[in-house]
Amino acid sequence: MDSRLPAGTGPPTDRPSLRSPITRARVEALSFLQDVALLATSARTWDELMRTIIERTTAAVDAEVCSVYLVDRDASGVTLAATNGLEASQVGSARLPMGVGITGRVAASGRRIVSINVRRDRRFAWLQGLDEPRLTSMCSVPLRWNDRVVGVLNVQTVERRTFSQADIRFLESLAALLAGIVEKGRLQKEAEAQVASLSAIDETRARLVTIVTHDLRTPLAIFRGCVELIGLAALEAGATGARKWELEALRQVDRLDTMIDSTLAGLRVLGQEPPTLQLMNVADIVDLTAAEVAPILRRHRLEVSFAERPLNAVGSPEVLGRVLEYLLENASKYAPAGGRITIAGGRDGPLVRLAISDDGPGVPVEWREQVFEPFVRREDSSRGSGIGLFAARHMARSMAGELRLEAIDSGGSRFVLELPAAHGPGERRARGRRAGRQANAGASSGI
Repeated sequence: MDSRLPAGTGPPTDRPSLRSPITRARVEALSFLQDVALLATSARTWDELMRTIIERTTAAVDAEVCSVYLVDRDASGVTLAATNGLEASQVGSARLPMGVGITGRVAASGRRIVSINVRRDRRFAWLQGLDEPRLTSMCSVPLRWNDRVVGVLNVQTVERRTFSQADIRFLESLAALLAGIVEKGRLQKEAEAQVASLSAIDETRARLVTIVTHDLRTPLAIFRGCVELIGLAALEAGATGARKWELEALRQVDRLDTMIDSTLAGLRVLGQEPPTLQLMNVADIVDLTAAEVAPILRRHRLEVSFAERPLNAVGSPEVLGRVLEYLLENASKYAPAGGRITIAGGRDGPLVRLAISDDGPGVPVEWREQVFEPFVRREDSSRGSGIGLFAARHMARSMAGELRLEAIDSGGSRFVLELPAAHGPGERRARGRRAGRQANAGASSGI
């Protein structure tokens, strides 16, 4: 042994030389992977990220085409996310069902597939407008992130090529590196799209408030004045029935005014601060609200019942009143003339539940969540602005409550409002007084 070597060091022939082809290839591969990681993580946009991955991979494996497919969010297939040698217009639209074609099989199985000649490979699925006859060989590897396949990395060559084990291992290492970068970039892109959508909704809301406040209110006020003047002139001219038609026109103007107020109130709930919560008697607020909206319920039979009085909950009396107005107005739109609208309240464990039901046509199962979305109405409905139920749920949640639509076997609709029941000292004293009154009533009746 050479005495000049440090203790415990073997002969130079025991380790590969940095000048050997194998070592140089490994160093170059590691250097490339490091470069890709740095470039990919510094990409400013999704398109820049995809372009970096595609360009660097194509050059590294000496191929003519590189493509990235991402697994659809419902895991039903894979969609082209980026490519540098196929038809660029197909990005975002070219798709293979899961398990179909070489790419779909790799996504479904999580295992690589190599094809020497895709033109003769029955596993290959031709995508019209995307795939090109000039391409021959193909290597397809999965993008794995957290034990889940999130995409597929494909490289294709014009000349017939047998991909070596070193080529395949390199692509798999690259895919393992890129999977997390791609998935996180995709999540960021989706989050940005959601933010943009919310911003668009908020901008639309502000624009609609302006339109309703200025562009509708002013001509409506002018219209009211004109109707009154026309009615006065008709009366002076002795026109038969003029007063009746004037009152009907003014009634419709009042109805439009009410709809505008309802729409504005619904739009404004989005920007409001959370209400101050307090102990409140739900039964009393229901009685007061029902009396206030009695004019819009005049064609229906309103029935109110409570399992106990007072029915105490934690919330905002003002906000609860507005929620009830929306729900009763909605019921009056869909319940038939002479139909029944019911309000039933009671305590259910830690909750106070109010059920507002009507015997109208009901809501299909697929619409039971959509009715709470802003500006959404069923295609067969021309009633309302599509904002009332959205506003009602928003206000219910601002009181730490919930509003949902439940199924009724006999038809119709039942909206259930849940609020936190009161459990403080005041509530315990009230419940004790109720229990004492019930005991005294039982004793006096000889029970």
